[in-house]
Amino acid sequence: MNNQVIESPSKKMWKRLKKNKPAIFSLGVIIIAVFIAIFAPIISSDKTPDADDQVLELTNLSPGSKVKMLLVRKNRIENPTNFLKTTFMGKDNPYQMIPVSDIQLTDTNIMLQTYAGEDRPTDAQEISLAQATYPISNEKPTIKYENGEAIFYDIDNQLQKVSIKNIITTIEKNNIVIKRYWLGTDGYGRDILSRLLLGVRVSLTVGFIAVLISLSIGIFMGAIAGYFKGWVDNVVMWLINVIWSIPTILLAMTIRFAIGDKINSFLAIFIAVGLSMWVDTARVVRGQVLGVREMEYIQAARSLGYNHFRTIFRHILPNIVGPILVIAASDFASAILIEAGLSFVGIGVKPPTPSWGTMLNDHLAYLTTNKAFLALAPGFCIMILVLAFNLLGNGLRDSFDVKGQAV
Repeated sequence: MNNQVIESPSKKMWKRLKKNKPAIFSLGVIIIAVFIAIFAPIISSDKTPDADDQVLELTNLSPGSKVKMLLVRKNRIENPTNFLKTTFMGKDNPYQMIPVSDIQLTDTNIMLQTYAGEDRPTDAQEISLAQATYPISNEKPTIKYENGEAIFYDIDNQLQKVSIKNIITTIEKNNIVIKRYWLGTDGYGRDILSRLLLGVRVSLTVGFIAVLISLSIGIFMGAIAGYFKGWVDNVVMWLINVIWSIPTILLAMTIRFAIGDKINSFLAIFIAVGLSMWVDTARVVRGQVLGVREMEYIQAARSLGYNHFRTIFRHILPNIVGPILVIAASDFASAILIEAGLSFVGIGVKPPTPSWGTMLNDHLAYLTTNKAFLALAPGFCIMILVLAFNLLGNGLRDSFDVKGQAV
C-alpha cells in the first residue's frame, strides 16, 4: 500500500520558496519593515507626530552626535490622548528641548550656557526652577521662592507650593538628559533616524493601497479581455497600449496634478500611483486567462451552465494566483519608487509628514559635501525596500514555476 502523503500545491510552493535564500531574507526585511511602520512612534527617539520635533540649534549634526538637553515644560494644557493614538500616531512633546553646553542649579534658577551648534558661541541664560518642571499660568506668571518652597500658579490658575529640594531632584533626574542622534539631524534639527522610521510607514502604506487599486482594476480588465476575447479584448488592449506608451512616473504626475488639492494628499497619492500601474497586471492576467479558458475544467463549467462571473472568479482566477502574486510584489516595488519620485519633485505627501523622496530632495545639495549622509540615508532605505520586494517577486516566480523542479 502506498502511504505517501500528497502535498497541496501551496505547500509545495512554500517548500520551494524556503530554499531560495535571497527571497526568504527579503521576506524577513519586509516583515521587519511592516513592524517598524506599525510601531514607529514607539521605537523612535522622537515620539511626536511625524517625528517633527525641531531643535533649530542642532541643524545638520553628524551621525552619532550627543547633545546635553534641558527639558523645559511648555506653558500649555495637554490634550488628552488615548493609548492607541499615542502608540500609532505619537504624542506632542510637552517639553521644550534646549541644547546646553553647561548647566548649574541654584536655589531659585537654572544657570545655563546654551549650545548653538558646532563652532558657534554659547549664550548665557537663566530659567526659573519651577518653570522647567511645571506649566506656569500665563495670567499669573510670577514665581516666588520662600522658606524652601516655590510658590506659583499653574496653567489652571491653581496655587502651588512645591519644595525646592524636590524640584531640583526632579530636574536632575528627568529634565537634564543626553540625547544621541545616531544618524544626525536634518536642516530643521530633526532626528533623521526617527523620520526614516516614520518614512517606512508612508512607503508601505502607499505601496499597499496602490497595489490594491492596481490589482482590482488590472485583474478585472485583464480577466474580461482574456475570457471574452473578440471586440472586448480589442478595446481593452487598445486602452492598455495607449496607457503603456506613457511613462509611469509621468502618468502618475498627470493624475496627481489633475486631482490637485481637492482631497487629502495621502489619498491623492494612492489614486495616482494605483491608476498608473494597473496595465502591468492587466497584461499578465489577460495572458494567463487566455491559456486557462481553454482547459477542460473551464469547458465543463460552461457545459454545466455556470455564468461568466462564477466561471471567472471561482474557477479561473484561483488558478492564476501565482502570477498575480508575482506581479503584485513587482508593483509594490514600483509603487515605492513612484511615491518617492512624486515626493522628490514636490507633489507627493505634504510636509511635515516624512517621506523618503522628500528627505532626499531636501538634502540633495549635500551630496558633494561632508554631509552627504543626509541624502544617502533615505536613498539607501528606498534601495533596500525596493530590492527586497523585487527579490521576493523573483522567488515567488521561481516557486510557482514547477517546470523542471523537484521538491
